[in-house]
Amino acid sequence: MEMSTFFFVPTIIFLTVVAPLWILMHYRSINKSREGLKEEERETIEEMLNTIDKLVDRIDALERILDQDLPQWRKNNRTQ
Repeated sequence: MEMSTFFFVPTIIFLTVVAPLWILMHYRSINKSREGLKEEERETIEEMLNTIDKLVDRIDALERILDQDLPQWRKNNRTQ
């Protein structure tokens, strides 16, 4: 008899407290993922993409300069 109460009480607590919270949080996260990005998040991503484009342009310019000044720099860099 004691063994059945040992499992009964935690099961009731789980079903009345944990399970409803778990289900609520699950569906809340699904709804948030369906909403998509907010305007502020989109602006931040656009700024990051612009920064990435600028950095790529700078790297390309630096590589062109190095190719002109030190044509063997790529080979030297790989061996180190």
